[in-house]
Parts: sequence; structure tokens; C-alpha cells
Amino acid sequence: MARGGQGLARVAVVVRAGAAPLWWCGVLAAGIGVLLPGLTGRRIGVLAGTALFLVTAAVVAYWRRKRYDALVRSAARAGKHDVLQDRAVTVRNWRRGHRWWLLLAFAAALGSSFAVPAAGGMLLAGAGVGLWWKAARLGRLERAGQALIWVRVDWLGPRAGAPVGKPVRAVRATGVAAGDAAPGGARRH
Repeated sequence: MARGGQGLARVAVVVRAGAAPLWWCGVLAAGIGVLLPGLTGRRIGVLAGTALFLVTAAVVAYWRRKRYDALVRSAARAGKHDVLQDRAVTVRNWRRGHRWWLLLAFAAALGSSFAVPAAGGMLLAGAGVGLWWKAARLGRLERAGQALIWVRVDWLGPRAGAPVGKPVRAVRATGVAAGDAAPGGARRH
């Protein structure tokens, strides 16, 4: 990264990195939770879990939507000395940085099944689906603007939270052929 270049990670890839682990932890916790009768019974647990799934997916998908839109509109062009991080590296870094939170969330969802079967797992799965929806929306914004959106890697520390957290003051844009991920953060085919 000579001459002032910076490491950049795709915003959509960072958003999408948590979707699969949350989904699978939620599905596993809900599947195990259905086997337990719980305090409320299976039927109430599954109905409550369905409501939690839908509400959580919608809330996660729309959370900080205006901030994402504002950053995408004000994106500056990436410099020629900036280094674009591979999709696999971005996903691996996010998952390593959040593995204990994922494990704690799985344990909490599994523990909640003793009271309300499957509800905690379905809540986690809803969060994963909400992240997929958010990444898909970012992909539509990237296609519409014909630019991929990147954020500085050093602003994505473990305390930053989201790729649009407080440390993130601006994002960068490149052409749609840059990097190894398609618009929305999926693998490029």
C-alpha cells in the first residue's frame, strides 16, 4: 500500500458475511428447540418464532438504511494505489472477529428453547435472512450506479459493528469489474 493506498473491503460482502452463520445457527437451534416441549408448548413456540423471524428479518434489512444510502451517494472514486481485499478474506476476517458472539447467540437461542421452543433459533435465522436482504439491496444500488462500494479495512475493527458504523466517514467506489465478488457480495460466476 505504497503512496497512500489503503486496504478496502466490499461493503456488501461485510454485510453478507454474517448471514450464513446466523441462518445456520438459527436453523440448528430451532431444530433442536422443537424437540423440547418447553414451558409454552411447541405450537406456541413455533408461532412465536415465526413472528420473531418475520419481524427480525424486516428490522435487520431496514436498519441504518438512510446511512447506507447517504454513504453510497457520496462515494469517492478509489485510488489506483488502493488494495482491494478478496471476498474470502473479508468473510473470514468478519467470522473470526465475531465467532464468540455467534457462539453466544447460538447458546442463548438454544437455552431459550426450554421456555419457548424454537423461537430463539427462528429469531437468529431471521437476522440472517435480513442480512441477505440488505446485501441484495446494496447489490441493486451498485448495479444502478454501475459502481461497487468499498470501505477502509482499518475502519472495520471489532468494535465498529457494521460497515457503516461510527468510525466509517466515507466509502469508495470502483467499477463493477473490480474485485472477485458480484454486486451484492455474492461470489462472481
